[in-house]
Amino acid sequence: MKILTGALAVAVLALPAMAQKDAKSRLQAATEDLREMMNASDKGIPQDLIAKASCIVVVPNLKSGGFIVGGQYGKGFFTCRKPSGVGWSAPGSVKLSGGKFGLLIGGKETDVIMLVMNQSGMEHLLSNKFQIGGEAAAAAGPVGRDSSAMTDAALHAEILTYSRSRGLFGGLDIGGSAVTEDDDSNRELYGSKISNKEILNGNPKIPAEAQPFIHELDRISSRK
Repeated sequence: MKILTGALAVAVLALPAMAQKDAKSRLQAATEDLREMMNASDKGIPQDLIAKASCIVVVPNLKSGGFIVGGQYGKGFFTCRKPSGVGWSAPGSVKLSGGKFGLLIGGKETDVIMLVMNQSGMEHLLSNKFQIGGEAAAAAGPVGRDSSAMTDAALHAEILTYSRSRGLFGGLDIGGSAVTEDDDSNRELYGSKISNKEILNGNPKIPAEAQPFIHELDRISSRK
């Protein structure tokens, strides 16, 4: 039992350490995810859903793995459409974490993209912490050129979730995972303590490190 408990503790404590990179590096990886999202053609995220999304969350290099215990941990960024509907806000920082028991030997990493589809989902995103599938209704999103393959669950979801692994996109069920505000990364980007809600409502200048991320999203998304 002591050995099992020790292995569990090591696996859980190791996850945050695995995800530690500076904000600039994570923003570069998130920007690459957005480029891949568009280049995936008929195997990517439907363009019409991207156009409808109120906010987009990108968590690059989500870590998953451990011995005896499985867990996920990653840091990423979100941005929401400006009130005019044209352009995107300066990004806020989030952490995605969750765990489940299972015989997961070794580890893997994947990129996670979440489309926040309505005001309710946005309000959850701006809270200090919420649970996917708990406070916020979520569903694995469809892939393809359009959203015609959406299920009833996806049609009514506040958040549609996707994974990208080895260049391939797919719907991802991350129910039970927690999304929390990443205060440290916000401080790193903006130079002082600032909450995600303050970033969205205060419309601060987009940090230089984040400009490629926002420019890429401007390029691939539109509302007609």
